[in-house]
Amino acid sequence: MHTNGMKRNPTIRAKKTEPVMIVNVQVATRAGRIPGARRIRRWARAALSARKAAAEVTVRIVGEREGRLLNQRWRGRPNAANVLSFPSGNPPSNTRTLGDIAVCAPVVAREARAQGKVPAAHWAHLVIHGVLHLLGHAHEQRRDAAAMEALEIRILAGLGFANPYQVAEEAPPGLIHNAAAGT
Repeated sequence: MHTNGMKRNPTIRAKKTEPVMIVNVQVATRAGRIPGARRIRRWARAALSARKAAAEVTVRIVGEREGRLLNQRWRGRPNAANVLSFPSGNPPSNTRTLGDIAVCAPVVAREARAQGKVPAAHWAHLVIHGVLHLLGHAHEQRRDAAAMEALEIRILAGLGFANPYQVAEEAPPGLIHNAAAGT
């Protein structure tokens, strides 16, 4: 429509953009067979995808010694854990920096081998598991564990990975098997 010979400008709408998800990857070990930073970022972002606000997470890949020291200091346990989450201290909904996760490469490799899992599938599961803890998910109570496992299964399926909690006898050939408790 024209008014006084001038064209009306159409309303310019800003594109709806996705929140910025920053995933820093630090490799602090010489352990072999570590997935590349691009894959680790993809897995972490998949876990962050339901979040509607910007987020920043650091994924630190550690060796046995650092894994053992971290687990002893923060959980009072003498062995290295497969993954540890260190929330920033603020509620996940109120902060951009969610925290850090430490993934112990030698433990992940041993577990994948012992459980008959594809290493990349186990790595993806543990990165996602750690990020979900930063988002406030827990598994101490049976109900919380079931909800967290269901979310992990859905995220992993979206990435093309099988259910990590499926019992070995139920799994079709070539898929990952039952996960150890606490992963």
